[in-house]
Amino acid sequence: MLLVILTLTTVAILVRIVSSPLSNVFQKQLTQRAAEPLFVSCATYGFLSIVTIPFWPDLALRSLPTAFWWDVLVFTVIGVLGNVLLIKAIRTGELSVLGPVNAYKSVVSIIFGILLLNEIPSWMGTLGVGLIVAGSYIVLGSGQPGRGFSLAILKKPEIQLRLIALVCSAIEATFIKRAMLLSTPTTTFVLWCVLGFLFSFGGILFTLRSQWKEQLRIFSVYKGTYAALFIATGLMQFSTNTAFSGMQVGYVLALFQISALLNVLFGYQFFQEKHIVQKLIGAAIMVSGAVLIVVYN
Repeated sequence: MLLVILTLTTVAILVRIVSSPLSNVFQKQLTQRAAEPLFVSCATYGFLSIVTIPFWPDLALRSLPTAFWWDVLVFTVIGVLGNVLLIKAIRTGELSVLGPVNAYKSVVSIIFGILLLNEIPSWMGTLGVGLIVAGSYIVLGSGQPGRGFSLAILKKPEIQLRLIALVCSAIEATFIKRAMLLSTPTTTFVLWCVLGFLFSFGGILFTLRSQWKEQLRIFSVYKGTYAALFIATGLMQFSTNTAFSGMQVGYVLALFQISALLNVLFGYQFFQEKHIVQKLIGAAIMVSGAVLIVVYN
């Protein structure tokens, strides 16, 4: 049984590492074709909600405690917000830059640990922070000789949006794990899809009412790209939940950072982004830092 669990967890992590940057590729392709981030997010949640219909009769929602529903509420609101902000960042920013920036999620967790839990990082954790900063100097400074990492770069809207999105993602992951401890990965995944769709649809009613016909036209024209996004996102989230159920969240999030390297490669392959070797080196350093923080903290 242990071998089966380890195997399922390993496969889930590998699927997540590949599917996450792929979903970013499809999101960027759609937004470059005038698709609105909120509509892209809503359509994704909506399709996945339809796919999960066969599982609804077996969810036994009435037996779930109140604490579970509070966790679901938090990860739904935070998750939808983070997803929309991520797509907005991807629309204008370089995939090969925004992917590695996600390693700062580990730094955020350290800051919250110090401020709220009085958790002082180990020297290996501190080294990890240093590696992330050093790696970001290389990644964010690519193509800007003599400038490197600077506050001017952090003032770019796409970088700011990505940083806010990663904070949302870190909070979402924590509450998804909490919800799964009170239910099952399948129940949590189904509610992530359905409630994510309802919340996103509500946002469309308030902000995109005058654009829905145009967005449906774009959906019809690029339905193949949308379908690829739906599959990639579904695999990403289900594999995330499966990995969380078989391993501690911190270790899983550290392993997920490997996808930053694929983001760089996909940025080069699909969008002809430049300075790939420099970004790969920086991303590898940032990944190493994130792993040190999580494993030794």
